[in-house]
Amino acid sequence: MGFQRARTEEQRNERRRQILGAAASMLTEMPVSELTLNGLSRRVCLAKANVLRYFESREAVLLELLEAEGASWIAELEREAVPGGGVREREDRLAELLASSLARRPVLCDLVSAQATVLEHNISVDTAIRHKHAVREQLEALVRLTARHLPELGDEGASALVRTVLIVVGSAWPSSRPPEALLAVYAADPSLAALQIDFEDVVRRTVEVTASGLLARGR
Repeated sequence: MGFQRARTEEQRNERRRQILGAAASMLTEMPVSELTLNGLSRRVCLAKANVLRYFESREAVLLELLEAEGASWIAELEREAVPGGGVREREDRLAELLASSLARRPVLCDLVSAQATVLEHNISVDTAIRHKHAVREQLEALVRLTARHLPELGDEGASALVRTVLIVVGSAWPSSRPPEALLAVYAADPSLAALQIDFEDVVRRTVEVTASGLLARGR
């Protein structure tokens, strides 16, 4: 396919959407660490220089994809009805909701795990500012959602819970996806299998324990 420069704002936005869609598709096939600008360029049938007309770097593409994945996750959470019942029951429901919804979104989890160490490098100050504003808005939305499920936490407690969960996602996700050599080790030596991490279980327990601790300290 020959390159035809997008000349209108609508055409430029469509080209950006095509690049983001290609990156999202690639991340269903490979981890963030394996997605290259050259590979992305081939997927969208553009020269690398032409991809860079729309995004300043591979990292800028992935940051925008992270924002889109985060927005989609939040929209899913907001469609869930807030359960009734006592505090413990609502804690457990929130823990299950966050853990199961994240486990169904491997692309989001992989991007979160790479955010601080990879994605926020090789970008301009303007891109970093725009990204951090988007992150702040999404954090505020998650805090509001958490507070609706557990109003007893208050805004400060809900913020602490959200930040803790995201930190755990960033570390637990890659740890729950060991390379083939380690999978072979766990299969060969059952005594080491306990070192495997169940991502969904870790997130669920983190929400349960953190929420209970915050509520206990608040009292």
